[in-house]
Amino acid sequence: MGRWNLDPMLLAVLALAGWWLWRQAQGAGQRRLLVAAGSLALFLFVSPFCALSSALFAARVTHHVLLAAVLAPLLVFALPEERIRWPGSLALWTGLQAVTFWLWHAPAFYAEALSSDLLYWTMQLTITGTAVGFWAAARRSSSLGAVAALLVSTVQMGLLGALLTFASNPLYLPHFLTTEPWGLAPLEDQQMAGLIMWAPSAGLYLAAALAITRRWLAEQDRELPA
Repeated sequence: MGRWNLDPMLLAVLALAGWWLWRQAQGAGQRRLLVAAGSLALFLFVSPFCALSSALFAARVTHHVLLAAVLAPLLVFALPEERIRWPGSLALWTGLQAVTFWLWHAPAFYAEALSSDLLYWTMQLTITGTAVGFWAAARRSSSLGAVAALLVSTVQMGLLGALLTFASNPLYLPHFLTTEPWGLAPLEDQQMAGLIMWAPSAGLYLAAALAITRRWLAEQDRELPA
């Protein structure tokens, strides 16, 4: 129980956010998505997994991937489209999401974020916020535009993962002394993080692109004359 994050301020913010989102959601389908998003948020920020992400870079990368590629789309599709129509094109949000993700995984910025509560929550909110903007823009875009943006995200996520996987030295100072109790050297932890970012996370964006492509092809088939 000592590893659960029961910070009253955090729990209050999550409860208020959940209450507001619940009021915006329409219908049982959107509310089911909202329940899934809330459960994932509790897992990421309240459960012992949050503490694990302070020890292992691989857990931190998993945390960020779940924010960007799972929590963000759950939030987007749990709300009516008009409630989350943020300004900006899909191309803009695709670039903002990529820049934000790369910025916070640059070793210097990452180390600063883990040394400051303000920067830590700035990191979490900007990763989630730009991802929400991306998925919302993809939702209102054409099928071909959404697929193109998702493929760009797949490539940039895979590239960052590959760079981490094949780096010859550990790059993240905050984890130099935290991985040994888990039976991992810092470089092994970093390589595991790179593989997670390279395969599963890029795969989530690719799976979404394939799902949209399949739906678009099915629509084209229905429109063809008999």
